[in-house]
Amino acid sequence: MRNNPSEIAAKTAEKFRRTAQLAAREGILPYKSAEGRWITSPYDGNSWWTGGFWPGLMWQLFCATGEEAFKQEALRAEAMLTAEFRSFRYLNHDVGFMYLLSCGAHDKLLGDEQASMDTLHAATLLMGRYSPAGYIRAWNEKHKMGYAIIDCMMNLSLLFRASRITDDPRFAKVACLHADRTMQEFIRENGSVAHIVEFDPQTGARVGEVAGQGYALGSSWSRGQAWGLYGFTLAYLNTQDARYLETAQRVARYFIANIREDGLTDSDFCQPAGEVRIDNMAGAIAACGLLELEKATGEAAYRTAAERLLDGIIDHCCDFSDAICGVLTHCTASYHDDGAGRHTNITYGDYFFVEALAKLNGTDPMLWI
Repeated sequence: MRNNPSEIAAKTAEKFRRTAQLAAREGILPYKSAEGRWITSPYDGNSWWTGGFWPGLMWQLFCATGEEAFKQEALRAEAMLTAEFRSFRYLNHDVGFMYLLSCGAHDKLLGDEQASMDTLHAATLLMGRYSPAGYIRAWNEKHKMGYAIIDCMMNLSLLFRASRITDDPRFAKVACLHADRTMQEFIRENGSVAHIVEFDPQTGARVGEVAGQGYALGSSWSRGQAWGLYGFTLAYLNTQDARYLETAQRVARYFIANIREDGLTDSDFCQPAGEVRIDNMAGAIAACGLLELEKATGEAAYRTAAERLLDGIIDHCCDFSDAICGVLTHCTASYHDDGAGRHTNITYGDYFFVEALAKLNGTDPMLWI
C-alpha cells in the first residue's frame, strides 16, 4: 500500500476530534457534511437507515485511540436511536445498520445490559419482517411488500448476534433462510448483483428485478456489489458455511475486475462510457469485505485489491481540511440523484473508510460479528 494506514488513521481521528463536537453541540445525527457543517438525514428524521453509522464511527475511533470523548459521543447518538423504537412505522430492514453499530457495539465493547436488550429489540423487529414466503421484506409501503434488497445481507449480522446472545437458533435460522434466497435470486452468472428483487408475497415466487439505485434495470450498482461482497463474507464468518464464502468470492471477482485505473469506484459498473459518477462508499465497503476475505482464504489478491481501493480514495478523495466535517468525498447515494447526495461527503462512507483502516492497523473491534 502506497499510503501509510497508521498515518491516515491518525489524521482522520484528529479531524473527528474537532467535528464530533459540532454534532454534539447541535444535538444531531450527522448524515453528510458540506460547507463546514453537518447535515441531517434527507428523510424520516432519526429513523433514516444511516443513523447507526455515526455511533459506529465513534466506537471505531474509541477503539483506535482509547479517547473518552469518542465513547461519549457514541452513547449520545445511541440514545437518539433507541428513542426511534417508538416511531415504529418508520423502521424497516435497516435496523441492522441502525442498531448493531450503536447498541450492539456498546454491548460488545462495554458489556452493557440495556444495550444488549436494545440490540435484541432491534433483532426481533428484523426477524418479524421475515415473510413465510421466504424473504425479509425491505420496506413498508404497501406496493413494496414483495421487495427484498441486497443491502439486507449486511443487516443479517444483527440476527446472528441475537442468536449468540440468547442461545436461541431462531434468529440465525431466519438469517440463513434469507441469505440462501438471496444467493439463489440476486447473484447473476457473472458475479454481478441485482439491487432489488420482487417476490409474490403470497407464494414467494420471483416476480422479477426492479430498477433500484443503479444506472438501469439489469445493470450493476457498485454499492450493491459491495453489500453483497461484504454481506456474504459476514454470513460465512457467522456460520462457516462454505457456500457463503464461495458466493462472496464470486461477487468479489466481479468487483475487482471493475475497479477503475485510479483505484476509484464508478457508481454503476455498467454506466455509460465517459460518465463521471463516482461512489467511493462502494470502494470503502468492498475494501472491508476484501480484507476479511483475505483473512478467511489466505489469498493475498484480496488484500492487494483492498489496498488499491484505499490508495485511490486517499490519493484522490480525502479532505482533511475544515471545508467539510467528514473526510471521504465523492460519495454518491444513487446513480440517478434521489436527493440523498451525489459527489459529496456522506457519513457511512467515512464509517467504512475508518473500519478498513482499522483492519489494516489491527484495531478493528469487528462490530458486525
